Amino acid sequence: MWSTCGRQVVVTADGQSGEKWPGRDHSRGVREQGGRTTSSEALWPQRVCNHRAIPASESMEEVWVEKYRPASLGDVVGQADVVERLKAYVRAKSMPHLLFAGPAGTGKTTCAIALARELFGEHWRENFHELNASDERGIEVVRVKIKEFARTAPLGAADFKIIFLDEADALTDDAQSALRRTMERYTLTCRFILSVNYSSKIIDPIQSRCAVFRFRPLKEEEVTSYLSRIAKGEGLKVEKSGTEAILHLSGGDLRRATNALQVAATLGKKIDDETVYQTASAARPEEIKKLLDSALAGDFTGARDRLDKLLIDHGLAGEDLIRQIHRGIFDLAVPDDLKVALIDRAGEVEFRLVEGSNDRIQLEALLAQFALLGGKGKKR
Repeated sequence: MWSTCGRQVVVTADGQSGEKWPGRDHSRGVREQGGRTTSSEALWPQRVCNHRAIPASESMEEVWVEKYRPASLGDVVGQADVVERLKAYVRAKSMPHLLFAGPAGTGKTTCAIALARELFGEHWRENFHELNASDERGIEVVRVKIKEFARTAPLGAADFKIIFLDEADALTDDAQSALRRTMERYTLTCRFILSVNYSSKIIDPIQSRCAVFRFRPLKEEEVTSYLSRIAKGEGLKVEKSGTEAILHLSGGDLRRATNALQVAATLGKKIDDETVYQTASAARPEEIKKLLDSALAGDFTGARDRLDKLLIDHGLAGEDLIRQIHRGIFDLAVPDDLKVALIDRAGEVEFRLVEGSNDRIQLEALLAQFALLGGKGKKR
């Protein structure tokens, strides 16, 4: 059964029952109305609007990060230097082991998949194996899963296969040592792409066997261009204030920006800063500024009340709030020596929160220290 902008019809494998769909390949067999199956495949639900075939899941249920993920290297947003070097590997139809290092949401996974697509063509799925090393980080993963895939011959006309290890910096030292040996032994049939946030967590013997690519946070204009493309595809009207709010929240992380846009779109087609902050459960920059101004003015009680409001109304965790406070300190109109002292205190509290200290107690202690520092600054 199929849905056509609200109408239900049935299409069989030969296309004789019901209407044919524009742009749709009818070669798939489907179940007939009488219950008899014409092939092993059952019905495939699909929504068709404006003479374009669109899967039924292609709405808010579909994750936009995957829906709008670039399929080729030429479509990758930002990282121009990285993309140019990867295109050279495609032209040569060969590549060494690669190490992608950089913050989350900067295109490491996208570039790996796009590289595999362009190297292997229609057989890219069979010759590309992705593992998340943060889920399976022990030595057994290297000895069993990775080794079994690496030792088999590539399919199609490919000369080698690719294993993509996401978050490889989560691998234990023993697992990395085993991986180094696997990389050496199966180089003829398999190449590795390691994706990490911190390259320093990868042992030197592996780093020396890889070509290292550094991914940087995306520029605001690059993120804005990408969001505009999504907004056009989804029929959204994104106000300038909404774009600025998403840019502030994402901090160059394109995945986070895309998710923020999709969540905001659940409230309507028009998106402004109010919608973004409401759905992102994040404090506005001006709220953080008022909190800091109150503390530095010596109004500890007022600052504490604002802190309660942020923790309760927005449901922020202590680590989320300390990161926003850290960013807000740089926007304060205070002398640099005072900013240095504030950053030092914020860093100490952040460390304590990561170690498991009580959020409220630590944040109130931070505001108390800010009040003391602000009083000293006035005396000078």
